[in-house]
Amino acid sequence: MAPMSAPVSSDRPFLNRRLAAFGTTIFAEMSALAARTGSINLGQGFPDTDGPARIAEAASRAVLTGLGNQYPPGPGVPELRTAIASHQQRFYGLGYDPETEVLVTAGATEAIAASLLALLEPGDEVIALEPFYDSYAACIAMAGATRVPVTLRPHGGAFALDLDELRAAVTPRTRLLLLNTPHNPTGTVLTSGELAAIAALAVERDLLVVTDEVYEHLVFEGSHLPLAGFPGMRERTVTISSAGKTYSFTGWKVGWITAPPALVSAVRSAKQFLTYVASGPFQYAVAEALNLPDDYYDTLRADLAAKRDILADGLAAAGFQVFRPRGTYFITTDITPLGEKDGLAFCRALPERCGVVAVPNQVFYDDESAGATQVRWAFCKRTAVLAEAVDRLGRLAR
Repeated sequence: MAPMSAPVSSDRPFLNRRLAAFGTTIFAEMSALAARTGSINLGQGFPDTDGPARIAEAASRAVLTGLGNQYPPGPGVPELRTAIASHQQRFYGLGYDPETEVLVTAGATEAIAASLLALLEPGDEVIALEPFYDSYAACIAMAGATRVPVTLRPHGGAFALDLDELRAAVTPRTRLLLLNTPHNPTGTVLTSGELAAIAALAVERDLLVVTDEVYEHLVFEGSHLPLAGFPGMRERTVTISSAGKTYSFTGWKVGWITAPPALVSAVRSAKQFLTYVASGPFQYAVAEALNLPDDYYDTLRADLAAKRDILADGLAAAGFQVFRPRGTYFITTDITPLGEKDGLAFCRALPERCGVVAVPNQVFYDDESAGATQVRWAFCKRTAVLAEAVDRLGRLAR
């Protein structure tokens, strides 16, 4: 029997033209390369150990006792929504009503998608800090809006935001600012002064703001400050976070937004036609995780800071220019000192050269030349794995 093929009524491609430019994500490509070559995968940002056993046991208990095995409530289970509201009050002094101002999502990825699909229309402009996580670009495109990048540029060993450039990017068509702090992939943590200036601009120009704060507890110098806490921002800000990065259960896909009721209602209208609901038993477990004591977060930061330094020192010794991050669990490096100019080609060849996989930052830029020599590395791995990766990377210097 001849193989089946899809009916074709015209020359129009099957894929929606808004998504045609995106293809397979770089994370899928590089993780497949790691598996094929047996390399150490420092490309995709997932831990190689699970989170707290007591939280895993809470998920198991939920499954075995029938909590969440059927469709949970659309906004999320009450226990989790209450825990999210308590978390925002505990860490930031922000009060949210768990009934009307909290929405549980299938990870931060769905929270981003639902927020942008709900709040944008064709013709709107969205300002995003570049380099940006690849789903931002895809979701803005699916909404039919226009992406306007404002680039974080290397300065003094870190990446910095030019506030004048941000202000200049705002036009009468600007609907929304999409911020990520702590910032993936650069590790930048926006300061109080920068956030105050962004808040003042948003109020002045009457802009909505969506903030991706999934690395909120992974800050090594300074502290994370939610933009929603600045004057005039609570009523115009959708704050996004998730359990995956903080508790090392990335496969559970439990995220959330906090926002005033009208914004939550808008985002929920889009979210209900994406997953509707997800991760029922895991929602109960994450509710317990959000109530972990302060020493859990202190230990997490200290452990990751030590791992950051192991990898950063090893990368510097191998010849890279290293931008030591203030937050997240990624390090960005420049490959120019190694005599390299193309980060994508470098990353594709690296497994054969020394058995390590990283991700080229150029895929996070509209202007790929701006990030052509940058490469991102994840340090959320066991210490022994990082030590072995450092040893292998040393071949580049030898």
